[in-house]
Amino acid sequence: MSTADQLQQGLIALGLTLTRDTQQRLLDYIALIEKWNRAYNLTAIREPEKMVSHHLLDSLAVAPHLHARRLLDVGSGAGLPGIPLALANPGMHAILLDSNHKKAAFLNQAVIELKLKNVEVCAERVESWQSQNKFDVIISRAFSDMGEFVRITRHLLAPGWIFAAMKGLHPYEEIDKLPPDLKVLQVLPLAVPGLDGARHLVLIGQMEQAG
Repeated sequence: MSTADQLQQGLIALGLTLTRDTQQRLLDYIALIEKWNRAYNLTAIREPEKMVSHHLLDSLAVAPHLHARRLLDVGSGAGLPGIPLALANPGMHAILLDSNHKKAAFLNQAVIELKLKNVEVCAERVESWQSQNKFDVIISRAFSDMGEFVRITRHLLAPGWIFAAMKGLHPYEEIDKLPPDLKVLQVLPLAVPGLDGARHLVLIGQMEQAG
């Protein structure tokens, strides 16, 4: 099966409808990762077929559960999940934040080559970075444990909005260690086409929001 067919079938399984142009840009994105990976070691996954399932579809599986106008992708790395989410939702503005300058250089190149008008790149440490405009959703994918994630990013979250942590197994222990003024709103099991391991999306809000 071609990567184009694999992506299209995966999108159908996730219940997502993306234009052919968007699907092609997603494939162009993993081709860009593959090209830069040789020098920049962006991901341990080398095969394009695995990149479709483990990177594109894994990132897009959370799209139906997020409704952000402004999204911050913390520890974005190769742009995951921020770039797939920005391609799937052109009405959303995404900032990809990573303190690694080599990875930020790749992200800037990806923004240029993929013509991502709704994406910015920031090469800063999140705990010391400030933004005049706060974020509806702050998301991380394999960035750190959830307690650390919310601690160093909460100054950037708009009131009444959510943290979104992408996890493998259900993170019971991490949930128990969250600050008392935060509450888990949902733990959503995700079925990612072509990915056998467990995947969960944890949505965390402020206690007033959970009410």
